[in-house]
Order: sequence, then C-alpha cells, then structure tokens
Amino acid sequence: MKRLLALVSLLGITALCAPPLRAQGMSVAEYQRKSAKDARKQQKLMKKEAKRQKKILKRAAKAQKKSLEAARKADAKANRQIQLQQR
Repeated sequence: MKRLLALVSLLGITALCAPPLRAQGMSVAEYQRKSAKDARKQQKLMKKEAKRQKKILKRAAKAQKKSLEAARKADAKANRQIQLQQR
C-alpha cells in the first residue's frame, strides 16, 4: 500500500513538473498560421489608421475652407463699408 501511494505521489509530482504541451516550440505550419494571422491583424490596423487620418485631413480641409470663406466675406463687407463712407 505504501509503495502504491509513493508511486502515485511520484507520478503526480512528475506530471506537475513536466512542461506543458503548449510550451513546446511551434511547428512550421503553426508558425505560418500565426504569422499570417498577425499580418492580417497589422494590415487591418493600418487600414483603420489610414481611414482615421483621411478623416482628420478632410475635416481640416473643410475647416480651412470655411475660414477662408469667412475671411473673404469679411473683406467684402469691409470694402462695402469703405465705399459707403467715401460717397
């Protein structure tokens, strides 16, 4: 009985100390799958960032256009005021 208990405890300790199966090195196929998955993820992130940058540039261009239009209107109004004062 003691021998059986010692054997079972020895097997239990050995099983706990053994490296898990996932800790082994990746095979070539696993590495290729992981690499392809990471590449797709990176491409998706780059596409999302490009879309965000495009949106920011579009918003800035729109703000600049609005500012130029406001400045043009202000100049036109000032010119009209000057012409009215000269009459």
